[in-house]
Amino acid sequence: MSQNEPGFSELLAAARHSAVHLEMRDSYGVGDEAEDFENWKRTGERDVDPASAYWTPWVELIRSTVARGVVVRRARIVSEPVTDYIRYEHAGTIVNIHAGEQVRWLPRRQASDIALPGNDCWVFDSETVLFNHFSGCGDWSAPGWEVRTEPAVAHLASSAFETVWQRGIPHEKYTV
Repeated sequence: MSQNEPGFSELLAAARHSAVHLEMRDSYGVGDEAEDFENWKRTGERDVDPASAYWTPWVELIRSTVARGVVVRRARIVSEPVTDYIRYEHAGTIVNIHAGEQVRWLPRRQASDIALPGNDCWVFDSETVLFNHFSGCGDWSAPGWEVRTEPAVAHLASSAFETVWQRGIPHEKYTV
């Protein structure tokens, strides 16, 4: 990644038609959600207020993106039985949907024959891929992302996402 490489916000702002997110980890440990996750593990309560300080930046970003005509979809491949982190993520997904995202879940056993990229990624307009890099414990690893525009890479990531999406279970029908 070069210093001049665009980040997520710039790529999302430049998207004209679609922004899709493929998530494949069973747990994440990113710092900005650690406190909320720990609270959920202690209490079973998840912040699902779209107007909360935790959610507002994301909700506003996605709402404005969708208002521009960009379709935002998220597909998650998960092991079953699911981890505590996936239960936590599932509990908060109602806010993603409220913001304008479409979300589906695919049990990992149904993904064995899908050619998947090696990392979670966002794909913008089927042309630009932003790979997210995580450490073994699920926190961001340096550099935190990598942008790729080669047609073969974009095709792999787009094709993988679309296959996962077609097989995926809509959020409202997926129980953990």
